[in-house]
Amino acid sequence: MRLHTLTVQAFGPFAGTETVDFDRLGDGGLFLIHGPTGAGKTSVLDAVCFALYGRVPGVREAAKSPRSNHAAPGVAPRVELELTVRGRRLSISRSPAWRRPKKRGTGTTEEKAKVVVSELVEGRWRGLTNRPDEAGQIVDDLLGLSLAQFCQIVLLPQGEFARFLRADAKERRASLERIFATGVFARVEDWLADRARSLGQAAARAEEAVLRKADAIAEVGRAPRPEAGDLDALAPWAAELASVTAATARDTRPVVDAALAERDSARLAVEEARALADRRRRHAEALVRRAALAEREPACAAARAELAAAERAAAAVLLLRTEEHRRTQLDKADLDAAERLALVRELAGGPPPGAGSDTEDPQEAARRRAALAEAERERRAEVARLEQLRGEADRLGAVDADIAGIDARARAAERELEECRAGAADLPGQREHTAAELEEARRRTGSREAAEAALLLARRRREAAEAVVRLGADLARAEAERVAAVDAAQAAADRLLDIRRRRIEGMAAELADALAPGRPCPVCGSAEHPAPARGAADRPSPEDEERAQARADTAAAGRSRAESAAASLKDRLEAARADAGGADEAEARGLEERRRAELARLDAAAAEVERLTGRLARIDSAVEAARTRESALRADLAALAERRAGRAEERERLAALLDAARGADPDLAARIGRLTGEADLLADAVAALDRRAAAAEELAGAAREARRAVAEAGFADAEAVWAAERGEEERARLRADIRAHEDRVAAVEAVLADPEVAEAAARPEPDLAALADLARRAEAAAEAALTWRDRFEQRARRLADLRADLDRLLADSRPARRRHTVADGLARLVAGTSADNRESVRLSAYVLAARLEQVVAAANDRLRTMHNGRYELRHTVDRAAGDRSRSGGGLGLRVLDAWTGQERDPATLSGGETFVGSLALALGLGDVAAQEAGGGDIGTLFVDEGFGTLDEETLEEVMGVLDGLRDGGRAVGVVSHVADLRTRITTRLQVVKTPTGSRLRQT
Repeated sequence: MRLHTLTVQAFGPFAGTETVDFDRLGDGGLFLIHGPTGAGKTSVLDAVCFALYGRVPGVREAAKSPRSNHAAPGVAPRVELELTVRGRRLSISRSPAWRRPKKRGTGTTEEKAKVVVSELVEGRWRGLTNRPDEAGQIVDDLLGLSLAQFCQIVLLPQGEFARFLRADAKERRASLERIFATGVFARVEDWLADRARSLGQAAARAEEAVLRKADAIAEVGRAPRPEAGDLDALAPWAAELASVTAATARDTRPVVDAALAERDSARLAVEEARALADRRRRHAEALVRRAALAEREPACAAARAELAAAERAAAAVLLLRTEEHRRTQLDKADLDAAERLALVRELAGGPPPGAGSDTEDPQEAARRRAALAEAERERRAEVARLEQLRGEADRLGAVDADIAGIDARARAAERELEECRAGAADLPGQREHTAAELEEARRRTGSREAAEAALLLARRRREAAEAVVRLGADLARAEAERVAAVDAAQAAADRLLDIRRRRIEGMAAELADALAPGRPCPVCGSAEHPAPARGAADRPSPEDEERAQARADTAAAGRSRAESAAASLKDRLEAARADAGGADEAEARGLEERRRAELARLDAAAAEVERLTGRLARIDSAVEAARTRESALRADLAALAERRAGRAEERERLAALLDAARGADPDLAARIGRLTGEADLLADAVAALDRRAAAAEELAGAAREARRAVAEAGFADAEAVWAAERGEEERARLRADIRAHEDRVAAVEAVLADPEVAEAAARPEPDLAALADLARRAEAAAEAALTWRDRFEQRARRLADLRADLDRLLADSRPARRRHTVADGLARLVAGTSADNRESVRLSAYVLAARLEQVVAAANDRLRTMHNGRYELRHTVDRAAGDRSRSGGGLGLRVLDAWTGQERDPATLSGGETFVGSLALALGLGDVAAQEAGGGDIGTLFVDEGFGTLDEETLEEVMGVLDGLRDGGRAVGVVSHVADLRTRITTRLQVVKTPTGSRLRQT
């Protein structure tokens, strides 16, 4: 990976747009990023991280937005980075989420985070994505590094690695897991532990199921269960118990069979005795019933004779009733014919020929019917002729309605014409008055743009006047804070100088504290120490100096912040005074109100002009509409007059035609109705005569059939038939009584004829009570025997089933127990609790120890150059004192001092030695982590701070190592504010701090 250009806008301390040309900076291989504390040197690296990952490292990520507080309100924060990764040239542009001023009104609105990734292909930029998730995936695929790994490999933060060098095993493990992403091995440990636990639970459930089944076998077989030391020993015990129980069940069967045979014999004897007693009872009852039936035989014979006469009379009765019905129908037809002929006589004005009777001449009746039919046909013909004229009558009604409508429309048009003329007479005067008002309103209007500009200027002057008051108070507070910060910084610096002076005075005693018998003196080299120096008890320690240095740095940073804040407020106050133009708050507010009133007056005049213009246009439209409507109404009146004349001529023609057709009747419809009614009366009279003739003929036929049926039934006359006649229900009752008597006689004779009943009557009465008692005793004995046998057989079957279940559960539990044994062994092995794990180290710690060993080997290659081979880092698998956890084993670090031949704790190194060791460890860790991430080439890297603790000779050695990092075209950026580095590194990126935001200057 190699960086080319970086552009930032409104990001971090940079208020405007700043660009870094890494290609020019990296031409010499080594360049310096320098500037005062708080200027924004680290923000340049934050911008690189934000462009790649959308986040910034460290605690700065907790900020709501990396947007610059110095930027103008409407300027959007943006970072654009151009780089080459694995042969592909990319451009990544990101904007964080921020709040911009609303385009309308006051307040702010949120802008979402944005990203655009493009690639240079054949000389042209081609967009890849504008989605944050896809952009992150592209960076991950090409770099193969997380943000934490990128910061450790490319940025090399020295403060982080000084802590890593001196950290305990737990902290060092967390750092290595973050860099090398070895969490997969910890997850393997957890998975194996969970797997062993789940398999153990499964095995326990399987064993519990086996024991529950064995307990059930013991309960059913009434035998104690063996101890559960070996589950497989339960199988032979269950087999033996089941076999003994099955043999006992077989031995009970002969006894039960004998009891059942005795019970069946007793049951048979009882059933035979009950059958004999029943047959004897039936024989006695049959004798009594036969005597009673013989007494009823005469009454039954009389019923048979009555039923026979009624059956013969039934057929003749039907025909006699038909004759009566036909006679009734003839009477009704006579009455109907008389009524119809009476109506016809009233219609004709006299009696028709003959009135009709039973002895009427048939020829006379035919002539009367023909006369009535002819009169009907004449009237029907006249109705048909008049029906053809009914359409003309309807047409006359439609013409009358049309004439009435034309008259109504003509009257309405005349009224509307008068109203139109009256309304149009007032419009010219209204137009003249409205035109005069419009001219007056136009004279009151003016330039709204000028009024708006004047109001905006007055508003800005008022805001500036208010800001002068507010900023004056803020500046006073800031000056007080600045004075306090300067005093605190000076006091902290004086304290640091005093501690350093006192420590230098007691340095001999400090060196003497580190002497031990037989150990060479670091000053003279002697192994004997006859008179070591003794210092004061209250002399400062290196830790005291470090704490004082930290407090001095904090106080200096606070002083810088206070001075920057005061300078910024002073500049803002001067700018606000210039914008206010010398006006105070009251004057500026009054001017703003006057400008706002003037703008409101112009808006009101413009609205009045617009209203009057619309009103004038409406009056003009009304005049034109009145003229158009008057012409249209005149044309409508002429057309209506012409149409009414045509309709009047048509009405006269239709009225003459219909008057001739209606005759003496009121109108055509009345004449048609009268003729239709007369034709209907004549038709009804003809039909009545036809019905009377048919009824007379049917009555004669019914009388003949009735006389024939009476003779065939064997009766003398109709009165004899009516005397013998019985209803259907009465005949059914007689038949049922006769059949019931005959059935009872037959049933009694059948019982008496049964040989078994006759034989039983000859035998003695059986003793049912004694036989039933014997049967009950045999039944109870058999039931007890069956219960005894069933109990043993059920127990045997239950034991056989339980034994089969036990064998199945044992077979199922063996694989689960074997799987748990294997999984538990592996889980304890990777957790470091197994005896096979000789070092008692977890798998994840073992992997991290291997990575740390590689890091130490790579770091020693750098360290030998920096310290001329004096120091060497050592990796140890020993745990620190008091560390009983298995997760920290194998992550120890020691420092071997070649001058003394002794190993030292990294915490005993001086500040400069710590920096050199940390730098070597950072470079070595970067090399190993880069290989771990895929071996990608790092073309640009940065070393951040720490050079201020080096002496001249060590600085030269470190610079030599940094020069060596340039091999292969690599560009190395050193981030430092050490002044001596500016003379050593000629290619520089300077971060200039100002009250309005930082700027970048490239040399």
